[in-house]
Amino acid sequence: MTAMDTAGQLFARYLVAGDHGASDYFALLKELVARRNSEGLSWQQEIDRVYALLHREILDNQGNPTEPVTFGTSGWRGRLGKDIFVRSVMVVTAAIVDLYRDLEGDSGSGRYLGVTSLDEARRRGCVLGFDNRFDGGVLAAAAAEVLLAAGFVVHYAGESTTGVLSAAVLEVGAAFSINLTPSHNPLEYGGYKYNAADAGPAAAALTERITANARRLMATAISASAGGEFSGRLPESPDLRPFDSLAAWQSLVRRNKAAHGLDLDRIIDAFHRRDDIVVAVDSVHGASRLHIRRLFADPASDRLITLRDTADVTFGGIAPEPSTANMRSVVAAINVRPERLKLGAIIDPDGDRIRFTDGRKEISMNQFGAMAYHFLHEYRGKRGMVAKTVATSNMANRLAEAFGEELFEPKVGFKEFKPVIGRALVFFEESDGISIIGHTPEKDAYIGLLLALDMVITTGKNLSQYLQDIEDVYGAYYPDRDGVAVRIKGQELLDALARLEKYVPGVTIRVGEEEKRITEVITLDGRKMILDDGSWLMIRPSGTEPKIRFYVESRTADGTVHLVATAREMLAEIGLL
Repeated sequence: MTAMDTAGQLFARYLVAGDHGASDYFALLKELVARRNSEGLSWQQEIDRVYALLHREILDNQGNPTEPVTFGTSGWRGRLGKDIFVRSVMVVTAAIVDLYRDLEGDSGSGRYLGVTSLDEARRRGCVLGFDNRFDGGVLAAAAAEVLLAAGFVVHYAGESTTGVLSAAVLEVGAAFSINLTPSHNPLEYGGYKYNAADAGPAAAALTERITANARRLMATAISASAGGEFSGRLPESPDLRPFDSLAAWQSLVRRNKAAHGLDLDRIIDAFHRRDDIVVAVDSVHGASRLHIRRLFADPASDRLITLRDTADVTFGGIAPEPSTANMRSVVAAINVRPERLKLGAIIDPDGDRIRFTDGRKEISMNQFGAMAYHFLHEYRGKRGMVAKTVATSNMANRLAEAFGEELFEPKVGFKEFKPVIGRALVFFEESDGISIIGHTPEKDAYIGLLLALDMVITTGKNLSQYLQDIEDVYGAYYPDRDGVAVRIKGQELLDALARLEKYVPGVTIRVGEEEKRITEVITLDGRKMILDDGSWLMIRPSGTEPKIRFYVESRTADGTVHLVATAREMLAEIGLL
């Protein structure tokens, strides 16, 4: 059977002629990408054919999303063409515009929005961008059309990263930003992030109103477009103002050098002057591929290795997230190099998550966030608290205690750090997100990368050596996490999780071959059970996916696997595994 015959069978299996709703474009795409990976680029033309059909669905879908619009811990996400398409993006943008229109009669929302009037919001405008997802530019053009018709200036960044767009809000003085991205989700997803004037993830008071406004507007037959047919291209308008978003990020970092102690130009110059450091960055085909060499002011050096730095909306068929499996190419790239100091990193598609390696040890944000706090406090001489989510390693807790500093430990979600922005030296969460004092309230892979490079240059040590130094003084922590997909949701899921309430302080649970006693339970976000040896496990529903997530931390290297098994046994016991 020829490849053409096979392609025909696959198309017949997944597509219904003339019916976008009944066609499963992404199931077909995954089959085709797998064949491209195993059999060669001849399959690319079939992939392109499917994306052409998906493009028509994104343009033509005049219905409502298959799942109601909901803003979770980091915006709204859904399947491209089925949930995220031109009309739905226009409606959600109109729902955001209504936030500012309502300012005229509701002064209370101004403190969340950071502006006092509709006129001020229009004048300051919106920073607009997108990541590398399919038709990101089309969806951004749809948002721009609604914004321009409503009288807003649009600072157009094009393809960019979440952290860079956040910095741009502060540098251009915009009222808010919109980023068309589902972050690290797989290739079938699209998404929509909204940040207000503080440049951080929107407060719940705003996302709840956006959700309500969007659902109300979705129920109408009225198009969100200001008039006429949508062309799929950016409107022509003097209020559409393209700008260099990375330059804005660099400007913000330079301007706030005194606050955080990171000297961008000194760090990059030191990298160029030294010949004993190699850096490898894997962009997983995401938006960071456009920025890395510019960040390093280095278009050609072989000591800066960029991996998966080409455009590919399929991500080569992988889940495009920082993970051990995805880090392998970075490890291989730096381990063949002769340089003494090696820094490897992998960044997700919208550049708000980052994970590190030095070729010998993988450094997740559980460790790196604590290391960043230690570095700014002890090497840069900064004084102040640390903030980390309740699901994140307690290594930072130990450092704060030793330094005599405060700890802020909210539930999962970067927007939960709002109360300590400007006070916390470092704020981070275990899912590979970090930012620092004097920077943005949004997680940013680039500030993490700059921190890591400064650590290596300043200490003269690889990250695993620096981590070992910290552990030698303050003790070692061994975190892990996992998740399971679930079919139930809403109240039914919450009722199932409520069965965990029998695990209260004083109850003994089996971990491996040992009995351990629960000494404390934290219910801030799910259920975190702290055990008598300082280890813990936590179970909570995901805020962005139909999953239950669980997090564990042992104080011994071999104890983590037993905590994971215990968490799974608990989930099985309540019928979720």
